[in-house]
Amino acid sequence: MSRLIADIGATNARFAIANDAGIEHIDVLPCDDFPTLADAAQAYLSRVGGVKPQTGAFAVAIPLSGADEVSMTNHGWSFSISGTRKALGFDKLDVINDFTALALGITHLTEADYYKVGGGESVQGAPIGIIGPGTGLGVGAVVFGRDGAPVPVTTEGGHVTMPASNEREFRLFEWLKQTKYHHISAERVISGKGLVNIYHGLCGLDGLNLPEKTPAEITEAALARSCPVCVETLDLFCHFLGVAAGNVALTYGAFGGIYIAGGIVPRLGSYFAASRFMQSFLEKGRFKDYLAPIPVRVITHPYPGLEGLKYLD
Repeated sequence: MSRLIADIGATNARFAIANDAGIEHIDVLPCDDFPTLADAAQAYLSRVGGVKPQTGAFAVAIPLSGADEVSMTNHGWSFSISGTRKALGFDKLDVINDFTALALGITHLTEADYYKVGGGESVQGAPIGIIGPGTGLGVGAVVFGRDGAPVPVTTEGGHVTMPASNEREFRLFEWLKQTKYHHISAERVISGKGLVNIYHGLCGLDGLNLPEKTPAEITEAALARSCPVCVETLDLFCHFLGVAAGNVALTYGAFGGIYIAGGIVPRLGSYFAASRFMQSFLEKGRFKDYLAPIPVRVITHPYPGLEGLKYLD
């Protein structure tokens, strides 16, 4: 029996067919190209042709409370789970948080699916922390039962308050609060939108009138060192990610490892390993030595969420 699986972020919807052979027909559709989630799913099934799954499992970037009506945090899609199931003609449709799917897949990754940027070796059976900047910021974890079975932990940890550690950061956050937000969460500075927020904030603080840039343009200019504001923006992004990842590691006692997911960090290549990330990860005062052995890995597998959906019961 085949099942339609989908890992749906705020920018792209990744679809595939899961069956006894594994995962097939992976395709990525831009969310903005479709008015509804059901429309995107139907477009994918039309592309595949000849496959008629009777069930579906979707991982979506939304907080789930058990309600049938759900709305995505960083995209305009709102939908009824039961209505989407009926529209697609499915007998069953499971909808889970996108980082729950990632947590389900994390224990099935191999060394070919990530690279290490710091720490020692994983402690078997110890909790695993996950943090992933993309369009937004996701945070999750995996803990293990007495029988050794992995249990995903779904969180909205991307929306915790982001601390400032010096005057420059404090002034940046004050500028963002005065001009855009009433609360500076981690997501406001550790995401694609976060890169733009930092860039705008630095321009505002320093009285600079620079052209608008996309997250990709900011990153490209920073790596090329062609724009000092972009260089500082990317440096701060990596620093803030290190602070947040260290908080996740402390919160969960994540001696199974910290995994960095999302579409931004893997594109940074060697820059990330040489950035302030690990220094900021470890800067927890007297708990620096506690964090030092925790392995930190960047996921390079292109579809870890789909891998997780494959193991959803």
